[in-house]
Amino acid sequence: MKADIEIAREATLQPIAEIGAKLGIPADQLVHYGSTKAKVNLEYVRGLQDRPEGKLVLVTAISPTPAGEGKTTVAIGLADAMNQIGAQTSVCLREPSLGPCFGLKGGAAGGGRAQVVPMEDINLHFTGDMHAIGAAHNLLAAMIDNYVHWNNEIRLDLRRVTWRRVVDINDRQLRQVVTGIGGPANGFPMEGGFDITVASEVMAIFCLSRNLQDLQERLGRIVIGYTRDGAAVTASEVQAPGAMTALLKDALAPNLVQTLENNPAFIHGGPFANIAHGCNSVIATRTALKLSDYVVTEAGFGADLGAEKFFNIKCRKSGLRPDVAVIVATVRALKMHGGAARTELTREDVDAVRRGLENLGRHIRNTGQYGVPIAVAINHFETDTQAEIDVIRAYAEQRGVTAHVCTQWAEGGAGAVDLARAVKALADSPHAQFRTLYEDDLSLWEKARVVARSVYGADDIDADKAIHKQFEQYQEAGYGHFPVCMAKTQYSFSTDPGLLGAPSNHRVKVRELALAAGAEFLVVICGDVMRMPGLPRVPAANSIFVNGQGQIEGLF
Repeated sequence: MKADIEIAREATLQPIAEIGAKLGIPADQLVHYGSTKAKVNLEYVRGLQDRPEGKLVLVTAISPTPAGEGKTTVAIGLADAMNQIGAQTSVCLREPSLGPCFGLKGGAAGGGRAQVVPMEDINLHFTGDMHAIGAAHNLLAAMIDNYVHWNNEIRLDLRRVTWRRVVDINDRQLRQVVTGIGGPANGFPMEGGFDITVASEVMAIFCLSRNLQDLQERLGRIVIGYTRDGAAVTASEVQAPGAMTALLKDALAPNLVQTLENNPAFIHGGPFANIAHGCNSVIATRTALKLSDYVVTEAGFGADLGAEKFFNIKCRKSGLRPDVAVIVATVRALKMHGGAARTELTREDVDAVRRGLENLGRHIRNTGQYGVPIAVAINHFETDTQAEIDVIRAYAEQRGVTAHVCTQWAEGGAGAVDLARAVKALADSPHAQFRTLYEDDLSLWEKARVVARSVYGADDIDADKAIHKQFEQYQEAGYGHFPVCMAKTQYSFSTDPGLLGAPSNHRVKVRELALAAGAEFLVVICGDVMRMPGLPRVPAANSIFVNGQGQIEGLF
């Protein structure tokens, strides 16, 4: 069995200008990063704004397990399959973070015959967007420290500086640090810390901005800390947004690459869905919609995280209206949700699948709340049995949804043609009546309660007096119309990663709040989730190396 990277290397890639031509993009409107990847000129993107838009398909999934669901692989395979049946389609994905590439995953560009390429470039430095976002974030941190060092006329309270630093590597040692040690020439000693770049508010702003001017204005609204009197201090007050925008100017242009079947793929922006809003950039999605009849996009982790934020944050802020949602499930993951041990997943166990289906059922119910038609994709593995597949299909049918077996990992687009036909039919139907889960004028506390109750199946949320007071303060300060961005474990509907299936009668503990005034949402941090992950005992980085031919090995 060939590894993903071997399949990617054997692919015949078309020059990126030919991929752009399929969308009608003139060759001179592409900024080339080599022969197989490019950015689309922002001026050209702006000129598309009056064009009608195609149909939007969201690919989401059941709650993830170590067994894997293959959501990105399905999204890519579906886009290829749509093109095979004559539906002109692009796929829009997030840029992989170096954290998971060197931590758990080893790569995030799809798999098997359903990949985006050039795979090594996409998984590593790509077009430099991640580095630009990290540089802009850390420039603001440096400008804050410099402002304090030289004058601090605003009287920013050093104990209330909320802007941390970022790095796109899992590094638990940097979660909490002290800076400015070494005497007056090195600044003032301050407590601080690092988050991973994909959790940065700059990343969120980057992905939600409509254009460069919107980006600059949003960066200026970032709250960096507070004075002793409790007044918020913004990035504009330390004169940072202009320089930050200069660093992000080229990065904001969407990236164009291709699938193994030479279909267009926009890969741009990469916030995590467990600690951020989990969707690719609005600019990339809108550009694809202007240039394609159908666009397949994905949102991180399960539908309780990525899809919830796609609907309640990205769509709310951008005006996007999805036409179809696809929920990816695997026999293996459903067995784990049904109590099967990880070592027993290759053995037929219909009863475990049946027990695990309550997780799929919760996600179907949740996604249905947004008024979008649903299809289920069963991402097929060779150890799946017909009896296990049949029980999934029957369960979905009882809930008014059709489940389709997808074999795109082995067969590419041809393995997802049944799903593609069903998705096209749903997208072309008038059934989508998209709505968000809550209205803007609901209080911030109540918005968090709605998500916990309606999506997580919780009885309620819990918070201590200090967190209650923070909710009230943000409400009174004029942020009450913001949506909430729930940060919690991806492995469970609850805040306990070991509680699989579809738990009910639990409570969601709110540990911390983080205001993202530029991105225009409130991050509600629940349970033990960290905004800076650590590497596992045996990280994927241990197996990544450069061979004697100068090729990278170990990226799956």
